[in-house]
Amino acid sequence: MSAFDRSAVPVSTVTPALPRRRFLGAASAFGLGAVGLSACSDSGASTTDSEGRTVVELWNIQTTEPSKTVWPERVKAFEAENPEVRVKLVTLENDAYKAKMTALTSSGKLPDIYHTWGGGVLRQQIDAGLVEDLTDTVKPMADTFIGAAVKPYEFDGAAYAMPIDIGAVGFWYNKALFADAGIEAPPTTWAGCLDAVKKLKAAGITPIALAGKEKWPGMYYWAYLAMRIAGVDGMQKAADAKDLTGADFVKAGEHLAELVALQPFQKGFLGAAYSTPGGEAALMGNGKAALELMGQWAPIVQADSGRGIGKDLGFFPFPTVEGGKGAATDVFGGGGGYAVRKGAPKAAADFLKFFMSPESDTILVSKGGMMPVVKEAVSALSDPNLKLVSDTLDKATGFQLYLDQAYPPAVGQEINDSVAGLVAGAKSPQQVTRSITQVAKSQ
Repeated sequence: MSAFDRSAVPVSTVTPALPRRRFLGAASAFGLGAVGLSACSDSGASTTDSEGRTVVELWNIQTTEPSKTVWPERVKAFEAENPEVRVKLVTLENDAYKAKMTALTSSGKLPDIYHTWGGGVLRQQIDAGLVEDLTDTVKPMADTFIGAAVKPYEFDGAAYAMPIDIGAVGFWYNKALFADAGIEAPPTTWAGCLDAVKKLKAAGITPIALAGKEKWPGMYYWAYLAMRIAGVDGMQKAADAKDLTGADFVKAGEHLAELVALQPFQKGFLGAAYSTPGGEAALMGNGKAALELMGQWAPIVQADSGRGIGKDLGFFPFPTVEGGKGAATDVFGGGGGYAVRKGAPKAAADFLKFFMSPESDTILVSKGGMMPVVKEAVSALSDPNLKLVSDTLDKATGFQLYLDQAYPPAVGQEINDSVAGLVAGAKSPQQVTRSITQVAKSQ
């Protein structure tokens, strides 16, 4: 995917105001003991090329424009200032990246620099002794970052990654299709959302584009419903107890089942990918669906996968649920950062300092479509849709990291799998919560 992918992190993109942000530490709550791995014996060895330059390998997920072009440009700029270093870019699509990283983590051999979403996955790598402590690199830059941009990557007072992106998940919608269906304004309640879906279907419009094959897009619905019903405090309590079988989480599944019963998704959605031709993003980008629940990267991927719908594209927060404890201003999302393998050459940390300097982040925001993580880069944010996301984050009263990243990998995978089962009609809301809880307690 792109700069996107969960690419999705946690914080206000305008003002720090950290006291009014509640970040869920669910990563530690679900059991993050060492996984029995150790760094490979040659992890401290540096690789050099035929010209004697230190080679630093950077694994990233910038597969779509404009970031696909901006990343190599930034690498060349760094190499121009540091001729003794060569940065080797390895670019992978999101799911392929995750699969390869899982295998590399098991082998104890990680890339010199690699994309991370923080949370439970990063914590397991840290506990396995595979990740470099970047505190001395990140802390001197702390005052330059927006809000709590480094929070997903901090454990036990140490920083283990450099933030590169932050953002939030919300509904992206086609204003023209809404108008065609007689919907005057985006819904603010779940009941209103279901009503909008019915109106869209009655108008012969596909209400929602969904990449059912990749599972994580469907998880967003259940996660947001759980947040709106249980509230961020309820999410934390469930994480602490390793138990999601409570009534609030069952209700989240029941509400999602209500949506599924309306058959709101495109034909063949269970086999649809996210960013490939004919996938979720392309349907939105070509004006073939009215809604998708996605992160701040959505406009870029829509335009890259389809034509893009320009001024017809709008954004609104996930609606509230009647009787729920969660606030409309509680946000679900995340961001991206770069971690460094234990024993990587010093040039890896040097590159990160360069990459997230005010000058560089301004370029990433203005040319690469990224959300700013450095305060000085906020002024470079010109896209009106991204400003809406920024405003949503600025008003956030609570924040939950993506569930499949906040928790250990096995738990996160079970959440994705179980919710996918619910969306496919193969699991009941109760079965979803029991399956997730069973895996959580086994960790």
